[in-house]
Amino acid sequence: MPYSHLDLSNRDSQVQLTAALESLRQELELRADFPPEVLAEAKAAVDSFVPPERDLTGLGFITVDPPGSTDLDQAFHLERAGSGYRVWYAIADVPAFVAPGGAIDTEARLRGQTMYAPDGRISLHPEKIAEDAASLLPGRNRSAFVWEFELDEAAQVESVVVGRAVVRSRAQLTYDQVQEDLDSGGAAENLTLLKEIGTKRIALEKERGGASLNLPEQEIAHDGERYFIVTRPPLASEDWNAQLSLMTGMAAAEIMLEGGVGILRTMPAPDETSLARFRHQARALGRSWPANVPYGEFLRSLDTSDPRQLSLMHAAASLFRGAGYTSFDGAIPESVEQAAIAAPYAHTTAPLRRLVDRFVLVTCEALCAGRDVPDWVRNALPELNALMSSSNQLASRLESGAIAAVEAALLSNRVGEEFDAVVITGSKPLPDASVTANGNGAPHGVIQVADPAVEARCDGVMTAGDEVRVRLVTADIARRELRFELVRSVRQEESPSESESAAG
Repeated sequence: MPYSHLDLSNRDSQVQLTAALESLRQELELRADFPPEVLAEAKAAVDSFVPPERDLTGLGFITVDPPGSTDLDQAFHLERAGSGYRVWYAIADVPAFVAPGGAIDTEARLRGQTMYAPDGRISLHPEKIAEDAASLLPGRNRSAFVWEFELDEAAQVESVVVGRAVVRSRAQLTYDQVQEDLDSGGAAENLTLLKEIGTKRIALEKERGGASLNLPEQEIAHDGERYFIVTRPPLASEDWNAQLSLMTGMAAAEIMLEGGVGILRTMPAPDETSLARFRHQARALGRSWPANVPYGEFLRSLDTSDPRQLSLMHAAASLFRGAGYTSFDGAIPESVEQAAIAAPYAHTTAPLRRLVDRFVLVTCEALCAGRDVPDWVRNALPELNALMSSSNQLASRLESGAIAAVEAALLSNRVGEEFDAVVITGSKPLPDASVTANGNGAPHGVIQVADPAVEARCDGVMTAGDEVRVRLVTADIARRELRFELVRSVRQEESPSESESAAG
């Protein structure tokens, strides 16, 4: 796992970075603390909680999360069932602790989701709920919405039902531990089945034309003394685990569509212009996309350890635009599909960290039990899209701003140095542009620096796929800005038009 550490000898950069991150929080008006009435209501909800009657603590549930996680939304227990499988998937029972219209509910609607910052997260719910009473921590009885799936031999869903029950997680594992256990051949059956079912669900995803952006994970960590950027490629165990969540979200969507009420996570299919542009970029980067290969299968074939293929994976983000939420109560919407998943889908499995999931869980449980969906859920459906869209935009601004600040600090003592890079987004000359002192208006693109692995603006005329030599001209921590200038192109792929002329 590669680490990019800040230079500890440059204490001034550390001070500036701390100030920049605090300024970012203030700029975005983020508040970590909860009002007294929210904390009081959380304590009362935990103290008066009555668990559901159904007891599933005899099943061997486990959780798989990043190291140090305390807000554990999901746990699973997997079994063989004849030639197929039985999947028990438990989701934290957040609704049990949040009174509709109460102080916690009101605050959660303002926040929308848990925000993750380098200097600490800003939780959706009070710690007493998110990291204790509702979290599926190991060795503790917890209420959960338990999804029971019957899968056939190919891991296709044959039946599903969801209801509340008490569960008890046996172990809290990390993705690295799961991967190591499976690679060593000594994994327990739960993990062996996770790989088996996950692999088959990936095959089903390919069959229906689904796609995933498997970008290397980049996060900012803090060890009590310094900040640093951690970058690593995704593990296969993460993909297998994600397939259980995707399966649950797809099942939730089908339950709500059949019941005629709910809220879906939707996204339109990429338009022809976006597809044509991406095909052009793929050719420029030396990885032509065959016409008969679905884009999901093509993306899975990319090796993100190769900087040129990594830049192509970043370019694929242009195909994943327009995602939102579509609520309905009665008539089914005309468009119900999440195009990247290639199926109807709903956010369901992260109620501790995302507002909308709480409403989806209550809706699905009521429909499966043959009860009316509560009025407080129906009344909230129309406003959830706007609440979540606003929250997603805020989370994106926080993430990009924090990474920009840390990257600027990382390179603050290297202004004037040259670096190797690959062009992610090309540029064109703008002969009539009015160029300002900081370069705005000048032709520029986006580059992926090889070491350290950062993305940044680069001034100059360049083409996607170029391997270039660049010089760092700005690393402003307070403004959270990195800027390079093109020194020279090291290698440039033959253009698509030249390639086609030669072939024809």
